[in-house]
Amino acid sequence: MDYYNILKVNRNATDEDLKKSYRRLAMRWHPDKNPNNKKEAEAKFKQISEAYDVLSDPQKRAVYDQYGEEGLKGGPPQGSTSGFKSSDDDFQFNPRNAEDIFAEFFGSSPFEFSSMGRAKSVRHQPDSGFFGGFGGPENVFRSYSEGAGPSRGVPRKPPPVESKLPCSLEELYSGSTRKMKISRNVIDANGQSAPETEILTIDVKPGWKKGTKITFPDKGNEQLNQLPADLIFVIDEKPHNIYKRDGNDLIVDQKVTLTEALVGTTVHLSTLDGRDLTVPVNDIISPGFELVIKKEGMPFAKESRKRGNLRILFDVMFPTRLNSEQKAGIKRLLGG
Repeated sequence: MDYYNILKVNRNATDEDLKKSYRRLAMRWHPDKNPNNKKEAEAKFKQISEAYDVLSDPQKRAVYDQYGEEGLKGGPPQGSTSGFKSSDDDFQFNPRNAEDIFAEFFGSSPFEFSSMGRAKSVRHQPDSGFFGGFGGPENVFRSYSEGAGPSRGVPRKPPPVESKLPCSLEELYSGSTRKMKISRNVIDANGQSAPETEILTIDVKPGWKKGTKITFPDKGNEQLNQLPADLIFVIDEKPHNIYKRDGNDLIVDQKVTLTEALVGTTVHLSTLDGRDLTVPVNDIISPGFELVIKKEGMPFAKESRKRGNLRILFDVMFPTRLNSEQKAGIKRLLGG
């Protein structure tokens, strides 16, 4: 494993650089903050903790820099310990519990569990399971956002910052990639606030609806002794000059003359993905008549092969006046 890459620091990173990066990544990937993706979060959290444990320890870091992970965990090559000796004259790497590292770093864990009605700091025994206790029957975690109060000295996470992301109906039909440049304040290694700009990439998926939220963890402003806020973009739908959306259906209002309503007509439309759609109408169109075209609506967000329907709502335009000759002709044609 590349511990420097895991912690997102360069090889010359200072202790402050390591602490800042570990604080951000550990809070982001703690399994309690990722209940819907806990398996991946546990793996990442373990890697982050191991990387910090190695790089924050001068002896472990020196061995890793010289011999890599294999040399660190297997011990430096025989005859090459060059100063890295324990009391037994052999360097030994003993991986530490990820939760213990986390709790020691923050003073105590901001994630507490209830056991027999009593809240405890997360302190696990070495034999208590994965990461020293994730998923154990006595360790029922409550996440920070679900009511477990913050431990003293633990940085507080501000509420997320939300911003609207206006999207055209075409973008929500076919999908698109948006680049958003953000400016925020971050706390540098000296504890000072400094401006930072970053370009975020948002992949708008076909079928997304108004109100869909895209979260970028820890991309909000940072303040001293606080965790950075999450940044959330909320999909907003721009009005379209032809189509209206109703769930996964698309609606078009179509005006026709009385003659077209009686003898038939053809509707020509340009679809949201640029196709020409020709719809013949042979039925008599009465006021309020609706024609449904299957599978020409919006794609389903979770199953893009499925699509809603296109609904054409007709509005019959009646003439405002008829002369006597026209009235007679209509009576003759329609009878009575």
